[in-house]
Amino acid sequence: MTVSRVPPASTRPDPFAVFRRIVPRDRALLALLAEHYLLSTPQIAAAFFDGLRTAQRRLTVLHRLDVLHRFALANPGHTAVPYLYALGPVGLQMFPTVYNDPDLAHTKAPRTSLERARRIAASNKAAHLIGANQFFIDLITATRHQPGAELLRWWSEQHATNVYSHAGIRPDGHGIWQAEGRTVGFFVEHDNSTENLARVIAKLRGYARLATFGPRYPVLLWVPSPDRETNLLRVLAGIDTAMPIATAVHNPDPAGRVWTLAADLPSSPGRRYRLHELPSDHGPHSATNPGRYLDDD
Repeated sequence: MTVSRVPPASTRPDPFAVFRRIVPRDRALLALLAEHYLLSTPQIAAAFFDGLRTAQRRLTVLHRLDVLHRFALANPGHTAVPYLYALGPVGLQMFPTVYNDPDLAHTKAPRTSLERARRIAASNKAAHLIGANQFFIDLITATRHQPGAELLRWWSEQHATNVYSHAGIRPDGHGIWQAEGRTVGFFVEHDNSTENLARVIAKLRGYARLATFGPRYPVLLWVPSPDRETNLLRVLAGIDTAMPIATAVHNPDPAGRVWTLAADLPSSPGRRYRLHELPSDHGPHSATNPGRYLDDD
């Protein structure tokens, strides 16, 4: 009688089985969460799914598989709030080199995904992150309905700050947008009227330094109200800026004809541009351009 040398199958759960259930769309979502900390259910639905219910079902599956953590921020108005999602244990295994803390960029890495999620949930930047991320989610949504349009790059605040540290800028996000044959880089300053105008204008000094040796991308001041935009443009009208400065009021179509260029005032008041129509210069690609900005992903 021949004795089999193959041991019997283990009765313990296969720790790698979960990876077979992660599809390319899930991986794309996890990559965003690794870079941008957290996204809400509606944001994920808009970027990756055809409907909210389909997104909710898939996110529930990923949560139960420990791919994602989810939580909701405190809501003083006691109205329904969507879940916010961050990398869970499995997600962090797949993307172990990530940004660990939205408040302390170079802090010690968390020991677990739960510790990382707690840092995000406790951050005073959490609501601001959701707002800034919405800008880019709206661009991704636009690509689903606008043939030829593509968001070629979406960097978080920490990513952009690290790459452009020699200029000292801290944008809320950096992207490269392509539409109708034009490619436009940009920096986003997501404004909620929590800072006075002088502080907002002071941020432009770093962009002026960057313009001396790097790309000259428009700085997008994304503001919450027409009054805030009017006041910003009034101040900007008297300032000579090295970078193009554009303003628009929060709306669901940042790719659309919503942008006012400060340089147009006062000669062309009321003129609005689409995002891909804004002036953009990718800068010199040489030894004096340490970031190789179009290629450094």
